[in-house]
Amino acid sequence: MPKRTPHVLYIDDDPGLIRLVEKAMQRRGYIFDHASTGEQCLEIVRNGGIDVVALDHYLPTGTGLDVLKAMEGLEDRPAVVYVTGSSEMAIAVAALKSGATDFVPKSGAEEFMELLLAAIDHAIHNVRLDRAKAEAEREMQEARERAEMLLGEVNHRVANSLAMVAALVGLQSNAVEDAEAKRALSETQVRIQAIAGVHRHLYTSDDTRWVQIGDYLNSLIGELESSIQDSTSNPGIHLQVEGFPMATEKVASLGVIITELVTNALKYAYADRESGEVRIVVAREGDEVRVVVEDDGIGWQGTGTPQGTGLGSRIVKAMAHSLDAKVAYGEGPGTRVMVTFST
Repeated sequence: MPKRTPHVLYIDDDPGLIRLVEKAMQRRGYIFDHASTGEQCLEIVRNGGIDVVALDHYLPTGTGLDVLKAMEGLEDRPAVVYVTGSSEMAIAVAALKSGATDFVPKSGAEEFMELLLAAIDHAIHNVRLDRAKAEAEREMQEARERAEMLLGEVNHRVANSLAMVAALVGLQSNAVEDAEAKRALSETQVRIQAIAGVHRHLYTSDDTRWVQIGDYLNSLIGELESSIQDSTSNPGIHLQVEGFPMATEKVASLGVIITELVTNALKYAYADRESGEVRIVVAREGDEVRVVVEDDGIGWQGTGTPQGTGLGSRIVKAMAHSLDAKVAYGEGPGTRVMVTFST
């Protein structure tokens, strides 16, 4: 992008000095404007396009400090070089505190002009740097917003694709006659839905780095309850979870772990006995997440041969390994599994 020609506005009511500054600005190739009063200055500045204002302290109405105060909050506010008497350092300090970027004392005409030109050149350099930085930040923000939009679209499509796969697995389950094959396909469907749920939450999230674990698990348990609603034995599933964000890359593994533990409890805990409940507690304690899944069924302490194929237990171990989590089994009349890992 080509550099814009700097535009300087000089505020003073001394016609002779105005002409000298104008000639100097023209020699440098700058666009030059002047005003005699603070009111004229503000009108020109509000119209935009001014890079630097050289502002005299003493004006026909008010002072340059009044103009500085009126410029507060202006969008794309120009740099201000404040011009004071050579003995008025207190005024110069007040001007700097009010937003001036530099000051020049009025002394001999030749010395004053050299100082003023140097200050204006320096201010223009800083304005260019500031505007280049603002432009880069704007472009970066736009790029980030585009990336987030694209990532949201990706998560949307992944969630839809996984939902389609889960539906196809469900159709296949309905088409087979073998009870074990039907059960295996149904469990596969639930696992796919657990992962799809993560992507559904991501494409509705403002920050795809995190998933609100309470929202996700409530949705996951709702899907698990729907999957067993036609079963002849319907244990109640009770979830207690704190609402806190969890890193996206960990949520899918946690969802699969809870899906497997709950599914195992639903299949085996109350086999050939009165239906009970499955309880899930998820809480964050400092930098650690603690998950407990328990039931009041026949019980298993994690040793010996598991019931069924043992695939669920192997999946839990694999997901726990990906989380660098510890899995422990507690004592009790039923099964109590504790999973702990760092956030």
